[in-house]
Amino acid sequence: MRGLRIGHLMESDGPGGSERMLTHLVRAQEAQGAECVVVVPSGGEGWLGQNLAGTGAMVRDVPMVGVPPLRCLPMLVRAFRTARVQLLHSHEFNMAVYGAVVARRLRIPHVITMHGSRYYADTLRRTLLLRVAVSLGGQLVAVSERLAGHLRHDLHLRASSVYTIPNGIPPVARVESTLRDELGLDNDARLLLAVGNLYPVKGHRHLIEALGLLRRQGRDVHAAIAGRGGEEESLRALAVSVGVADRIHLLGLRSDIGNLLHGTDIFVMPSLSEGLPIALLEAMHAGCTIVASDVGEMSIALDHGRAGRVVAPGDSGQLAAVLDELLAAPAEMTRLSSRAAARATAEYDVSRMATRYGEVYARLLGGQHPG
Repeated sequence: MRGLRIGHLMESDGPGGSERMLTHLVRAQEAQGAECVVVVPSGGEGWLGQNLAGTGAMVRDVPMVGVPPLRCLPMLVRAFRTARVQLLHSHEFNMAVYGAVVARRLRIPHVITMHGSRYYADTLRRTLLLRVAVSLGGQLVAVSERLAGHLRHDLHLRASSVYTIPNGIPPVARVESTLRDELGLDNDARLLLAVGNLYPVKGHRHLIEALGLLRRQGRDVHAAIAGRGGEEESLRALAVSVGVADRIHLLGLRSDIGNLLHGTDIFVMPSLSEGLPIALLEAMHAGCTIVASDVGEMSIALDHGRAGRVVAPGDSGQLAAVLDELLAAPAEMTRLSSRAAARATAEYDVSRMATRYGEVYARLLGGQHPG
């Protein structure tokens, strides 16, 4: 990696899962001697720049939102040409399409990473555009094998055309959590935690419904949800309707994830669709007891139930039953948390992810010395 100038193209700079993955990857690449330039749309929050401060990486913004492609693409070409990047790495659908054209114009290798789920297949137009982007050359990468399978099927690609590189993160530092004190919980109360923006696809309503079932069974259980989004009012209304308004704590956007993870009894990820979410990997690295939906790569990450329990997506009753079972079995919770931490270290470390991307880069560059 030493001396290689990498351009990353991201469609937002807010605190989402793909943006968090990118910060981990760029930090690792800079530590290995690469020089990274991250280009994001103008008018964003500045989150990526703040989180990459001090790494040596450069974050540049280009007008993209609401700008016609014929005006936007030349600006992207200039930005990466000025930075003298030798390889372009695009993230998600929109940037995959833009990046394919830019890389072609600059005559440099192109890597596309698709995160999340099959949203790119919402329309035939989007599917065809992604197929064209891939056909212009480079390497298509999926963060999960399930997503890789969808890409091969939807885009009519050979098996070798899609490479799977699971996300990886650094270890989560152990801290003395202040979360329970913040929420005013006594020692007998049990605390569940979910981390994810307040969108329907994150399935938070099923956690709230499960909490209502647990309360009717006499369990003193609270749930905290860290994230922001348009579902806040509807989630509060649902909590009132199932009788847990005093037990649901919407924390908003939080940066102290380690503090939250080390203050919970069980980490819950009730998503209806995912790839390989960073929040799940953070919970694994923190040694949490985990219950997650069987979507995307989550069951594989949890070793098919051996490093955390897996439930059907959208099934509030099953979620409540599994949570009730675990809360009554502290020894099982300890066993699962230990296995989750060990699996995270072995399979989902940031250095492993960076090394695998480095191998893809080297192959596309034809073994040339990046200097």
